Amino acid sequence: MSPPVDRVISDTELPARTGIVIIGGGIVGTCAALSLAEKGHAVVLCEKGEIGAEQSSRNWGWCRTMGRDADEIPLAIESLRQWRGMNQRTGRDTGYRQPGIAYLCETQQDVAKQEAWLEEARPYQLDARMLRGAEVDALIPGASRHFIAAMHTPTDGRAEPSQAAPAIAEAARAAGAVILTNCAVRGVETKAGRIAGVVTEKGSIACDAVVLAGGAWSRLFCGNVSVGNAGIDLPQLRVLASVFRTAPLSGGPEISASGGVFSFRKRLDGGYTVARRNANIADITPDSFRLLRQYLPTMRENYGEFRMRFGRAFFDALRTKRSWALDEATPFEATRVLDPAPKQSVLTEARTALSRTFPAFAQMQVAQSWGGMIDVTPDAVPVISEVAALPGFFLATGFSGHGFGIGPGAGKLIADLVTGDPPLVDPAPFRFARFAH
Repeated sequence: MSPPVDRVISDTELPARTGIVIIGGGIVGTCAALSLAEKGHAVVLCEKGEIGAEQSSRNWGWCRTMGRDADEIPLAIESLRQWRGMNQRTGRDTGYRQPGIAYLCETQQDVAKQEAWLEEARPYQLDARMLRGAEVDALIPGASRHFIAAMHTPTDGRAEPSQAAPAIAEAARAAGAVILTNCAVRGVETKAGRIAGVVTEKGSIACDAVVLAGGAWSRLFCGNVSVGNAGIDLPQLRVLASVFRTAPLSGGPEISASGGVFSFRKRLDGGYTVARRNANIADITPDSFRLLRQYLPTMRENYGEFRMRFGRAFFDALRTKRSWALDEATPFEATRVLDPAPKQSVLTEARTALSRTFPAFAQMQVAQSWGGMIDVTPDAVPVISEVAALPGFFLATGFSGHGFGIGPGAGKLIADLVTGDPPLVDPAPFRFARFAH
């Protein structure tokens, strides 16, 4: 079941021409639209369904610098800076608050892992630090058992996924962007070897640049974008994450935290968003075999953090068209909102572990649960880059479960790359070319 998401009413007119078309109305696409509109560029955002209706409203809602891949830390720092001013910038409540985040350590192995990350992150002068003993108990009281340590970042925050992307989209429109919902982009048009426009289900839009921020749909879209005699081969797989929210609950922690098998975040409505850590479902599909060689190193390194499953997803993928003409309906029109069923056994594990650890959660009432599809690259680092083989075609995808927190920075970075402005951070770690065979 889809979580509740603030609705954004579509603009009604399809422009004949614009400067930049953004495909995808999630957190990254809306942040890109806002940054481009604030720069004074003509921009149209096309969303096949509703703004923020897929993974951008289904994630945990954490906005963190802590625990990031080293390549993502500069982008996370800039994103957090933007999150702190997002309510004022948009004139709307994105739900952003700053209660801090903690990683609770149960074993010395947990401690060693966090200390290794702290050493790696030392050049960035973050305020994350290890707490022990009474400091842990004071930080997150009410636990029924003792945690030997916790890594704590007091300046990390949280926002409301159901509110954030819609609020940012409305701010982008106020700055001059056109927002089109239920308007799937079927493909791109080229002239003299570069982007010349897009074809939507409602007509064509001439443009100079296209940003694909299509989340879990990006690989499918790229495969139908011809470069030479083949499509663009974007290595990306889908992973299912399961989440539930509780009814309002008193006496629970204010801080966001994760322990051995659970994670939680307090919501603006007084309830909590809860998930089971390291138990996402990797459905086996034909792409699993096509991309196996590229994903093997990550699979070995992260063995035990996901669960393989063979079933309906394999046959659904076989039935999904991988190529189409621009005058025919596409898979994006057949499925407006990707709404997978959550894995209830995984959520039961999270609920049980959380209730045992924090008695305040023992009486929690589950108000709703949902699934979301995460777009994962082989190295779990996003692609924020122009595709060199097709000038004017840019990717902002593959965020591997990190997109909500770093969405503002990612949107600004892709806007900088599209417009040729000095980039927010070094874009080299996010280049598409790193996956070249």
